[in-house]
Amino acid sequence: MAIMTGQQYIERIDALKTYISIDGEVVTGKVSEHPAFKGVMQSQAKLFDIQHQRALLEKMTYESPTSKERVGMSFLQVLTPEDLVKRRQAAREWALASNGFLGRSPDYMNTTLMALASASDFLKDKPNCFPEHLLKFYEYARENDITMTHTFIEPQVNRQRYYHENEDITIAAKITEKTSEGLVIKGARLLATQGGITDELLVLSTNGYDEGKGFGFSIPSNTKGLKFLCRQSFVGGHSTFDHPLSARFEEMDAIVVFDDVVVPWDRVFYYENVDVANQFMNVSGFQAYGLHQVLSRQIAKTEFILGVIQSIVDTINIGEYQHVHQKVVDVIVALETMKALQLKSEIEAQRDLFGFIRPDLSTLQVAIQIFPKVYPTFTDIVQLLGASGLMSIPSAKAFATDDGDLDHYLQSIRDTGEERVKKFRLAWDLTMSSFGTRQTLYERFFFGDPVRLTSLLYQSYHREHFVQRVEDFLKSD
Repeated sequence: MAIMTGQQYIERIDALKTYISIDGEVVTGKVSEHPAFKGVMQSQAKLFDIQHQRALLEKMTYESPTSKERVGMSFLQVLTPEDLVKRRQAAREWALASNGFLGRSPDYMNTTLMALASASDFLKDKPNCFPEHLLKFYEYARENDITMTHTFIEPQVNRQRYYHENEDITIAAKITEKTSEGLVIKGARLLATQGGITDELLVLSTNGYDEGKGFGFSIPSNTKGLKFLCRQSFVGGHSTFDHPLSARFEEMDAIVVFDDVVVPWDRVFYYENVDVANQFMNVSGFQAYGLHQVLSRQIAKTEFILGVIQSIVDTINIGEYQHVHQKVVDVIVALETMKALQLKSEIEAQRDLFGFIRPDLSTLQVAIQIFPKVYPTFTDIVQLLGASGLMSIPSAKAFATDDGDLDHYLQSIRDTGEERVKKFRLAWDLTMSSFGTRQTLYERFFFGDPVRLTSLLYQSYHREHFVQRVEDFLKSD
């Protein structure tokens, strides 16, 4: 099949009839027509159509080494430095299509699977590990343009470092039985973004000490006993005038419940191997490749936010004030810093122990330190510059019935009242709506707990040679 179209994506997800519950009701009928999912599925469908554009075909796809069909560039394993550039360019096209608001665009999970498959040799000859299953699934996903969501973490029952769950009460998903058909999983996991609107669910346990919770597998989203329990939708409404972002890009987050789900053996990558479960994500290129893709999205999103901020400045003519200059420049500095770090990660890429080229992890770890800190300041800047304009935002319906008052009294030096309000409604949806505040929380924790990420960088960044330089200097005459 190779690359699919947007319509094929929608039809495939509708045909699954996955168990999705939202606001206490199970979704029936076509999920692509449900108000909570319609906008984001249409936006995602456009990404698949981009792959078919003649002008972008070479940038977005490559020839499969097995079928010789065109497959998505985000599945490309990195054998040369040039492959990293190809991956970045493709990721940027998709990021620009959503202006970075689709945090779980398909290339994120495609990249994750590619990274794991590239490190499959780590699983060889280890107890209860099946590298051949991982490679087979990678090829299946690549050749069929499979979409995936994932769940990597457990419910927040007790955040104590060493917490042993009551054996009589199952909350976090674990293996309860092994049968001839496969593993039986019962319990719950967090937090599947786009849960219910992808073909597959990838499940990896990390940082555990319980054999029953040490597993890695992928199963179809409509597997019997698998449930996606969604939070409240943040789609403000279908109008792209009133809700320009949430109407298009609201990605649902879901709790994943395994009600005695059977995972077929050929879909199990590893199980009951705590050492592998705790090491595989770090040994693989997941962090390096994943952050390389993430940075493309964050750069595109920062560019868009800079555009929103400058639009406010121009619309109400506040560009002469020095405090405004400082706020705009703060965004510019963040943008150019992230762009430079992404290029540096490619320049300093190295071949890993599996024979593939990885972008420099330390550089990308610095980048992921920056964005979660600066993103909340972006929302502050929008609010400080927009001020009362973020409250004076009548709806599309109000303008449709306006006798001229709104257009007259809400005009700016550059725009009619309706044009001005349209820009400020975008700024409001970006920073003040439920969608916008979820975006801020999402970016704060996108790649994990910021404190833990800081510790990882502290522990992994090589500083010994700097200390030696100091020692050598002090010894010199």
